[in-house]
Amino acid sequence: MEELRTRMFTGMNFYRKQCPYCKHHFWTLNKDQESCGDQPCTPYLFIGNPPGKFRPESIRDVRERFLQFFERHGHVRIRRYPVVARWRSDVYLVGASIYDFQPWVTEGIVPPPANPLTLSQPSIRFTDIDKVGRSGRHLTGFEMMAHHAFNYPDKYVYWIDETVEYAHEFFTKELGLRDDEITYKENVWEGGGNAGECLEVLVGGLEVATLVFMHYRTVDGKYVEMPMKIVDTGYGLERIYWLLTGKPTVYDAVFGSFIERLRSKLGLPKPSDEMLMHMATYFGQLDPEVTSIEKAYEYISSKVGLDVGEVRNILKAQETLYILSDHGRTLSWMMADGAIPSNSGVGYLGRLLLRRMLRSMYVVGIEMPLTEIMNMELEFLRDDYPEVYEERQTILELVDLEERKFRELLRQAPGVIERVIRDRERRTGKRELSVDDLVTLYDSQGLPPEIVREIASSKLGIGVAVPDDFYSRLAARYQRQVGEEKPKVDVNPVEVQDLPQTKELFYEDMRLFRFNARVLRVIRGKYVILDQTAFYPEGGGQVADHGVIKHGRGEARVIDVQRVGPVIVHVIEGEAPGEGEVVEGIVDGVRRLDLMRMHTATHILLQSIRRVLGRHVWQAGAEKNVPFSRLDVTHYKLPSRDEIRKIEELANQAVLANQPVIIRWLGRTEAESKFGVYIYQGGVVPGAKLRIVQVGSDDEPYDVEACGGMHVSRTGEIGMIKIVRVEKIQEGVVRFIFTTGRHALSYAESLEDSISEISELTGVSKDAVVKGVNELVSDVRRMEGRVKALMRKAIKSDISEALGREVVIGRVGFTYIEYEGEDRSYIQEFAKEYLSNRPNTVLLVINRLNNGTEYLVYLGSESSKRVSVKDIMARLNEGVNGKGGGSATYGQGFTQTKPSIDVFVNIVKSVLQTININS
Repeated sequence: MEELRTRMFTGMNFYRKQCPYCKHHFWTLNKDQESCGDQPCTPYLFIGNPPGKFRPESIRDVRERFLQFFERHGHVRIRRYPVVARWRSDVYLVGASIYDFQPWVTEGIVPPPANPLTLSQPSIRFTDIDKVGRSGRHLTGFEMMAHHAFNYPDKYVYWIDETVEYAHEFFTKELGLRDDEITYKENVWEGGGNAGECLEVLVGGLEVATLVFMHYRTVDGKYVEMPMKIVDTGYGLERIYWLLTGKPTVYDAVFGSFIERLRSKLGLPKPSDEMLMHMATYFGQLDPEVTSIEKAYEYISSKVGLDVGEVRNILKAQETLYILSDHGRTLSWMMADGAIPSNSGVGYLGRLLLRRMLRSMYVVGIEMPLTEIMNMELEFLRDDYPEVYEERQTILELVDLEERKFRELLRQAPGVIERVIRDRERRTGKRELSVDDLVTLYDSQGLPPEIVREIASSKLGIGVAVPDDFYSRLAARYQRQVGEEKPKVDVNPVEVQDLPQTKELFYEDMRLFRFNARVLRVIRGKYVILDQTAFYPEGGGQVADHGVIKHGRGEARVIDVQRVGPVIVHVIEGEAPGEGEVVEGIVDGVRRLDLMRMHTATHILLQSIRRVLGRHVWQAGAEKNVPFSRLDVTHYKLPSRDEIRKIEELANQAVLANQPVIIRWLGRTEAESKFGVYIYQGGVVPGAKLRIVQVGSDDEPYDVEACGGMHVSRTGEIGMIKIVRVEKIQEGVVRFIFTTGRHALSYAESLEDSISEISELTGVSKDAVVKGVNELVSDVRRMEGRVKALMRKAIKSDISEALGREVVIGRVGFTYIEYEGEDRSYIQEFAKEYLSNRPNTVLLVINRLNNGTEYLVYLGSESSKRVSVKDIMARLNEGVNGKGGGSATYGQGFTQTKPSIDVFVNIVKSVLQTININS
């Protein structure tokens, strides 16, 4: 690549060579150097023999030396961004420092916060998660130290020559490396929709930095030149620290004191430094995707002169310490930024880390609670990440919750695995587990594949092959996918692309409810586009305005308003106006004011929830509607009654304070610099300028968000915020249903009416209603206890009756029982009780109903291996003219006729006889 022939390479007489192994070109001052200096082409040369003169006492020394170096060279230091990329819709997590500036800065939409700039950005990548703890160098979480320069067509900052010179000066002058110890390998980098040539900086067999010269946009797999040229560098803080300490692995360098404290607590043996050096050196050159882990153990065993079993045991224990160190820090970063472990979204990736930590502990027999280990690590991280330590209580509570779920999962695991194996055997005839089954068991049940393999082998006698890159495969499936929203109206953007952008009067005056406008287009008699409008279109969780459009031939009701491209479309019912006609629009002002109260209340309520439940809370969805609105937030459990009361009190205090609601337009960079990424509570907001809604004064704002919705001018106009209901709608998401203003008053009145009605029904005064209801509930519970006792007696009698009828047909038992209009829950309890002691039985239940006959088939755990519910139900349906189906162990059908019990019994017997004859 001729572009990478820099003035430094030319001036210092660097040699340009080609690596015989990877075929990449590289630059070096060492004329005898053959390989590129990267793994696996070159062995580690720095372990036990660190290069350079700088010997840092802590990782902070390296970070500070880097940032100060670039500050002295004219760069502005900026604070690090969160690891959860709230400002982006294409990724969940920040994977490099350039993610902070994509796409808004890199596309030239907004200016960068400084130019040039420097920072040290915590970053997370799951690409090599299966190598963490094994290779000695891979991490899921790392700090990418960086300096960036953004070159515009009319403003040049610096480019390739200066970038390479900065890197060389930093490594030689600041860290004391020799010129000939540094290799620059040529490559091409792609990421986040951008690309460019790059130079990888290598020292002693280790890549320590990458210098990317970004000037392409990737479009349909092709490179398109950008107007901007961006210097995008990444210096690995942890790797540079490892290099300068010469420790056996990056984990020993970065987490050394924590690992030793944990090792002591767990009583694990400590390998010698020589042993660790051999492991790191050899393992570092082996790729699990190419060579299996077992072969790697054998290879290392031959090199270090130890039995392969001993090597495996030592590595497993070491690997666990390393995994706990790396994953614990990454998980702490994520949870401190509001990523709650769950089955979806960014929470899925958090749970992946947690389950991998718990799996590693299980494999080596660690019984110490993970909360204790995480607490130790949070103390270790305290000085470097004080903002993470502040969330310590929430992090530990989340870990404890997940650990309890995991232990319950282990208890249920054998039965779950057996069912999956049985299902596969029925479908394919093979008693085995595939990789797809392992993925299903992880995604649906949370069972790590190593635990599945152990249980399947020890308890079921089945061998299971687990891919070495299993967790990388899982993580790759969970990158954010942004689907296009389905249009809310039947108007193709092509139909309106020639029209000018609709003037948005609702932003000029949110209390403008009457206006005049010209009709630009009427589509299919029900979609009207005006040149300007005061009707607010649905957006930001706020529903659209309603009202009427008056015109020469009458009026049309506006029932919906939506954006389509640059125009606003009014959906009408009634006579449509004519194109070119001047009409009068009348917005339903009462409804609009209600929605304004709801929207501002949503901001206040969200902030109140965060203040009570914690900063991990983020908006997960909202609908501002009347008479009730909803707000979905990320939280790991249902709030207590006391917490809900505190949230409501705090929200209403903000209302009573009658604080101003200030709306201003700010440049994206200015808004982020001033308020942080919290402004994206409602999701990613496009555009160079953001409409910022601030509740409260500039001195002490209560809440600040980027929002396009309608709001009151002071909080006192809301009247009152009343939480109606709180419910858990999915794992990690809690929904608040609330109301405001006159609707809150109506709700309070309806509660009063309900209390009055209960008072009349129970014959007690309103004041004594709660006491009376409690007494009724106690009576009901006592009665339920008696009913259950009677049901157990009845079931015992029915079991005795069914046992008396049971016969053996071939290799399974068969029995039946008949009921008249029996409750389904009773039948299920009877079947469960019967088959728990008779697992090799087929049970037929006939239940006579007023409108026909219900027939139910239950299989025990053993009989289900030999008998197909599908076959029995097919024959029953045919024989009694009924309809039904079933699962592996249960079938249900219904016929409008009333055949005798013998008809059902003889059909099932004939099916069982056929099955046993064939078998």
